[in-house]
Amino acid sequence: MPELPEVEVTRLSFADRIAGARIVALRMGKALRWPLGCEPQTLTGCQVLGVRRRGKYLLLDLDAGLLLLHLGMSGSLRFEHSPGEAGKHDHMDLQTNQGTLRLHDPRRFGAVVFAHAESSPEARKLLGRLGVEPLGDDFQAKEFWQALRKRKTMIKQVLLGGELVVGVGNIYASEALFMAGIRPSTRAERISLARATRLHAAIRTVLARAVQIGGSTLKDFSNAQGESGYFQLEAAVYGREGLPCRACGTAIKAIRQGQRSTFFCPVCQKP
Repeated sequence: MPELPEVEVTRLSFADRIAGARIVALRMGKALRWPLGCEPQTLTGCQVLGVRRRGKYLLLDLDAGLLLLHLGMSGSLRFEHSPGEAGKHDHMDLQTNQGTLRLHDPRRFGAVVFAHAESSPEARKLLGRLGVEPLGDDFQAKEFWQALRKRKTMIKQVLLGGELVVGVGNIYASEALFMAGIRPSTRAERISLARATRLHAAIRTVLARAVQIGGSTLKDFSNAQGESGYFQLEAAVYGREGLPCRACGTAIKAIRQGQRSTFFCPVCQKP
């Protein structure tokens, strides 16, 4: 599933090229996770002012409203001048005078939703409960620790929940917890200020590095220019069950948490 770094990498790969474009047509294919919320032809003539990211959502700001895009479990975007005929898994073509933004989503768990404003009910439903951005100035270590003290759930699940800090998905939660030396099964309320501060720093470091090298390509992720990511080649624990820890040599273990695989070092990461 594309996580925050992959979504940010996707944004960076086409935001400058689509900024200022005029929408010529919007073609929607098979139904996605949520309805568009307007007739596609009503967006013809709108100008794309810019592209932002909120958590795992891309926000295309228009001169009359905005489009919220989510890549779902296996979606990807391409921005090309001549993309060719749409295939059976291509469920959106946003045609502009500067190129076509195409959503390819085999599992159709993605979304394209129109909202009149970020404060409208459609946008609030998707964005309203998201936590702070982990790479932004609002993500502060002490406030993070204070919020953790109110959570009795395991720390990995708290990170995946997205209500305290947004976008720390499965891959990067495992990696950040390893960097901070915290066992994924540790209850959030038991984490000290010192350990929470290390985790705060690890989250920022891991996500920034992932963005820098293009995210993770485990199966078929690529950015809007068709380029793959390479973070998976640097992973310390994720996907390395049975392999030696890069720090101490102990075999990496894997457990299931909330129907997701969690990887950790039983020596380097303390409960």
